Amino acid sequence: MTALPNDRPPLIGEDDRDTAVRRLQEAYAAGHIAHDDLETRLQQVLTATTHSEFASAMDSIPEEDAGATSTIAAAGGRIQRRGAWRVPRTLKVESAFGKVQLDLSRAVFEHSVLDIELQLGTGKAAITVPRDAVVDVEGLRTGWKDSHYKPRRNPRPGGPTIRISGAMGFGRLTIRHARR
Repeated sequence: MTALPNDRPPLIGEDDRDTAVRRLQEAYAAGHIAHDDLETRLQQVLTATTHSEFASAMDSIPEEDAGATSTIAAAGGRIQRRGAWRVPRTLKVESAFGKVQLDLSRAVFEHSVLDIELQLGTGKAAITVPRDAVVDVEGLRTGWKDSHYKPRRNPRPGGPTIRISGAMGFGRLTIRHARR
């Protein structure tokens, strides 16, 4: 039996491929690349097996709009978002003392992936996600209490991916899926 090498490069994820396809389509629509170049680059992105092949397909493509990041901050008190609100690609939430409540169940997602970066001192946080969302909390560090999240057994395909990262001091994060 042969051992697998430990230094294998990470696989190219579907989120990365989807983002690259969208960026190529946007570059074509904006006139940055020709139609033939679009077809060639799309083929490269969809069949790439190494990160160098993947990166070469994205050469000279403009970077994503930096305006897709929003920050919600409060030194104390409550941070609350609910109802139909437009969610950016990256959401930074900063609170020294207080309670954070984000209800994404009726939010408008412009991107298939949402990155939420939490920087919380004390106080608890509650995030309600859409029923079909896939949630990743691997990037979150907690100091005092663990986060509460029970993934759905059979999520419906097509929902947003929500990646939560950052650090929480003396509070608890509770994540739940919307009921309707």
